Amino acid sequence: MLVAKDTLNELRERFKLNIYEVKIWTALLSRGIAAASELADISGVPRSRCYDVLESLEKKGFIIMKIGKPIKYIAVQPDAVVDRVKNRLQEEAEEQLRIVEELGKTDLFKELELLHKTGVKKVDVENITDSMAGRNNINRFVKDMLLRANKSVTILTNEEGLKHKLKVLKKAKPYLARKKVKVKLYTNARATSIGMENVEVLKTGYDARFVNVDNEEIFFVMAGKDPEYDTGVWIKSPYFVSALNNLFEKGNR
Repeated sequence: MLVAKDTLNELRERFKLNIYEVKIWTALLSRGIAAASELADISGVPRSRCYDVLESLEKKGFIIMKIGKPIKYIAVQPDAVVDRVKNRLQEEAEEQLRIVEELGKTDLFKELELLHKTGVKKVDVENITDSMAGRNNINRFVKDMLLRANKSVTILTNEEGLKHKLKVLKKAKPYLARKKVKVKLYTNARATSIGMENVEVLKTGYDARFVNVDNEEIFFVMAGKDPEYDTGVWIKSPYFVSALNNLFEKGNR
């Protein structure tokens, strides 16, 4: 390992990269220019993932691809990378602000205000919220949610969480198929072929996890350092969940 583990984790957090991206990027910085096979050997990233990671880093402006045989990659100077990351974050922040500002002018916002005025006093918070910890507990909870679905299921997951959601989906598949529940799976993972009928797989730029059932209940998942530290928050509120789903669908277009 060229760079200490703590440094890799700090780079992940500051530059919003995954661990493979950080390892490949720092390996390339140490060489200046290198082929994918060399970077795989230096970084310890599996060769099968190397090209995907390099493509992602190129799109984000961390590296430059040099055409040839073999194809080689050139590291962009760190100060230029910092400028690009700052510009990207600023553009994303401005877009999010625009979405929030536009929300105040919509009928959806009026519904949220109405909910606040008419529903707050009637709601028992203990009956509409819950939380839990540990991946096994979370997977069981998500499965129970899927078995309550009558109309629709919307799942958002990143590459790290995709395999866990697919395991739960497969267990609930017979029930979902029998009830003809419409299932949408949004993911930022590169591999989108999941081998499951009646599940619409859609690409997204969001790096988050939630499960929405019937636009009535939603479960947010937050990954910890290991499976036992995974946590989740469940909310049951048709007004809130429907409004959030509309915002998500709009932002993913």
